[in-house]
Amino acid sequence: MQRYKIKVEYDGTPFVGWQFQKNGLSVQEVLQTAIFNLAKEKVTITGAGRTDSGVHALEQTAHFDLEKKIEKKNFLPGLNQYIGNRPITILKINKTSKKFHSRFDAKKRNYQYIIINRQSPLTLQKNKAWQIRKKLDIKSMKRGAKLLIGTHDFSTFRSSSCGAKSPIKTMEKISIKKNKDTIILEFTSKSFLQQQVRSMVGCIKYLGDGKWNLDDFEKVFKSKNRAKCAPPAPACGLYLRKVYY
Repeated sequence: MQRYKIKVEYDGTPFVGWQFQKNGLSVQEVLQTAIFNLAKEKVTITGAGRTDSGVHALEQTAHFDLEKKIEKKNFLPGLNQYIGNRPITILKINKTSKKFHSRFDAKKRNYQYIIINRQSPLTLQKNKAWQIRKKLDIKSMKRGAKLLIGTHDFSTFRSSSCGAKSPIKTMEKISIKKNKDTIILEFTSKSFLQQQVRSMVGCIKYLGDGKWNLDDFEKVFKSKNRAKCAPPAPACGLYLRKVYY
């Protein structure tokens, strides 16, 4: 039995998320089917992050075990061929130690969120970013984001269906950069709660458009009350950017 580590990019728009579900097609199901069609062997793929429906990945990491030996030169092109026209691409595949675990061995994860701040409708970035027409105050957004850095109870930003044992997380880094009408927010932590990034972005957006001041933002954050959270940002703007080991 050989364990393989893969890096995958995907457009999450047509999928119910990474994780296999009965109510629709998942990224995990597409990959497992492609491996079965190539190797004629059933596998279970474990991803580093269980991205939600509509969330994209620039570089998701996953692993699976396979008994059958496949020539390295045929493995990558063969899997991509069997994925077909689904918006998923395997970027890299390597043999790895049987002890490697894509989820539990991850040292940190980096997510980015893309906002397009303009009046005109999106064409090329439709389903790839959150369009906000009202001009956002970047300085206010940065001040709010700064309060989130460090170790905190992130219950305010936690989905009611989140299965994490604790709401305590350590936010290592948050950056907010603007280039013309594109705003990119990046979040780095060892792990995240379900919907944490989208909920944080929704609250940071409230700062940017003047619905909240910094005191409002801080009170909501420290309340640890999900009901006080701003509406989460839509899934279309969120990307799992990289997983570090």
